[in-house]
Amino acid sequence: MVTLQSGDKAPAFSALNQNGEKISLSDFKDKKLILFFYPQAGTPTCTVEACNLKEHFSVLKKKGFTVIGISPDDVLKQKKFEQKHQLPFSLLADQDAKIAKAYGVWDKKKLFGHEYMGILRTTFVINEMGKIEKIFLKPRSKMHAQEILEEVA
Repeated sequence: MVTLQSGDKAPAFSALNQNGEKISLSDFKDKKLILFFYPQAGTPTCTVEACNLKEHFSVLKKKGFTVIGISPDDVLKQKKFEQKHQLPFSLLADQDAKIAKAYGVWDKKKLFGHEYMGILRTTFVINEMGKIEKIFLKPRSKMHAQEILEEVA
């Protein structure tokens, strides 16, 4: 359950991206950041969401945003996802769900009557001061970039 709110300081994080590079929140000091959590690389809804952000990446970049995706997948799976869909942003491997837990998006989910722990699809917009500006709970995958642009850009 997401307990963070707009105005809260974004929790620090550090993880490897799809290229094996260590990426940390502190790398984005004085920059605007779109941090989107998705359940699993390569699944239909996650692909639609990532590709929607890709389609609007140049506009988001012009508005000063850096886009980063985070899922519990490993570096190799993130790399395959990036290559298959030519994604122009970093995808972080949060295999131990440490980042997801810090952001409150690691929770019980249910699929076909089966309960399991997983990522709740959520996006955080973080401003130049490292504070959460906006939280998108259950974003509409096909329209997510447009939602972001309408709300904060």
